[in-house]
Amino acid sequence: MAILAFAGNSLATRAALGTGTIEPAMFAGIRMVSGAAALALFGLTRGAPSLPRRSDLGGIACLCLYVVPFSFAYVELGAATGAVILFAAVQATLIVLSAMRGSALRLIDLAGLAVATGGLVWLLAPAMAHGSPSGLFTGAALMVAAGAAWAGYTLLGQGTADALGRTTRNFVGAMPLGAALIACSGAVPSGQGAMLAIFSGVVTSALGYAIWYRVLPRLSVATAGASQLLVPVVAAAIAVLLFGEPASIRLAGGTLLILAGLAATLIPKDRSTGENR
Repeated sequence: MAILAFAGNSLATRAALGTGTIEPAMFAGIRMVSGAAALALFGLTRGAPSLPRRSDLGGIACLCLYVVPFSFAYVELGAATGAVILFAAVQATLIVLSAMRGSALRLIDLAGLAVATGGLVWLLAPAMAHGSPSGLFTGAALMVAAGAAWAGYTLLGQGTADALGRTTRNFVGAMPLGAALIACSGAVPSGQGAMLAIFSGVVTSALGYAIWYRVLPRLSVATAGASQLLVPVVAAAIAVLLFGEPASIRLAGGTLLILAGLAATLIPKDRSTGENR
């Protein structure tokens, strides 16, 4: 359910922003406010507090740093391409953060990252012929930033004992930024754009993230990263079927290279010998 929610975020955001029915700042604002409102109302029904705590500041910051660039990136990127870049950045960030915590990077880790990078370059190359290269790279850079923030959000969720409460406090803490984005956005969204933003906020974000935080304490960092590699595959398949995005050999090949390279980094060490299994 969490993986489907993550793919749904990419699809809903691209459906709204790719057609120009809503501005990215407005979309991000409505997504954050609607998600916070839904979670807070549900919290009231079960008598759970919704006010953020000092310990929630990291999650609130990561949520904001993920949602905003994610929305602006999808002005330039297709649903499939954006999902591939996002979760490639997530896995790469998790690897780097694990290394900073003391886990040494192995040769297979470096080789996997090199293969994934090559797949990403191959994936992005043809898009330059159909639009502004600067816009493409801006979208890719924003999505990489969103992926890094989501990796931080994922790591913070591994130690939570109250998935729904933690998610609620994160969204409520992010609500002021969402309200500011709505206030600063000049254009009024169409009904379709607003509904897609609300759907993204309430269903694929608020509900999806609560489910994700519910299962995270039972997953290792490697398993959490590996499971999210399914998202680009799901998003790409649905984007081809629903949005008519081209099912090119380059998209399939680039995606496979990225997934194969990142999957190589998940090969465990044998605890007794220290060798890769």
